Amino acid sequence: MSTTETAASRYHGIEDWPLPDMVEALIESQMAAIAAVHGLRAELADAIEAAAGRLRAGGRLIYLGAGTSGRIATQDAAELAPTFSWSAERALSLMAGGQRAFTEAIEGAEDDGAAAVAALQAAGVGPADVAVGVAASGRTPYTVAGLAHARAAGALTIGVFNNPGGRLGEVCEIALLAPTGAEVVAGSTRLKAGTAQKAVLNCLSTGVMLRLGLVYRGRMVEMRPTNAKLQARAVAMVADLTGAAPDAAEAALHAAGGTIKVAVVMLALGLEAGAARSRLEAAGGNLRTALA
Repeated sequence: MSTTETAASRYHGIEDWPLPDMVEALIESQMAAIAAVHGLRAELADAIEAAAGRLRAGGRLIYLGAGTSGRIATQDAAELAPTFSWSAERALSLMAGGQRAFTEAIEGAEDDGAAAVAALQAAGVGPADVAVGVAASGRTPYTVAGLAHARAAGALTIGVFNNPGGRLGEVCEIALLAPTGAEVVAGSTRLKAGTAQKAVLNCLSTGVMLRLGLVYRGRMVEMRPTNAKLQARAVAMVADLTGAAPDAAEAALHAAGGTIKVAVVMLALGLEAGAARSRLEAAGGNLRTALA
């Protein structure tokens, strides 16, 4: 099977192709990436269930990566807070080369496995945590060493990679291999491999949040209405979930301090904000349980 490093004869001379043909090839490669992810349904289900079990105990999602893979992992970590109100302290992104590597290429950083181990030790990785290593090749020393250390420390380890036979699959407990094969531009894993990694992480983290009860009836009830657009979305969400008029939903949301779940409990059960908040706390923050 071809790998992300393979120079595919199919794309020989693509830079000289008619533009419509070039665009068709690029789009087709992205569709192939999603097809590769579709083959991971069973493995993703296992990873979601196992990760949710660890995180219920208060653990953290810890992402490990280098280069393109590290940046994709970092994006997933960063988006959990605004979408699900997931504490930033519980979504760590450890990047080969450190903070500067998020926007710049740091030569040789991906080869420093000891740096990953040191970063995990500093973070105090342990049995309640879920470590997700992302590496297109499956053999990046930083990510492989990090996952191996996290597993030895008792953390659940999940590997996301694109090349069969990658060492990452040997050191992790759950391997999410999306074999995307040769890229349109040989070795440029920001293309097909990157798309597959993003899709895998989207499914993994969203599935975990669903299992943890942070979504209700397909709505982002943990969302923080931090701007005008999100405020309008929050009002519409409260109105839709409770059947209340928009003005009543907006008033409840204001009384709830902008917390969507509190506003929903207030309107659905006819409670004041304090009582609604107490009911949610007693339900462990689960809106479905609080409304039952």
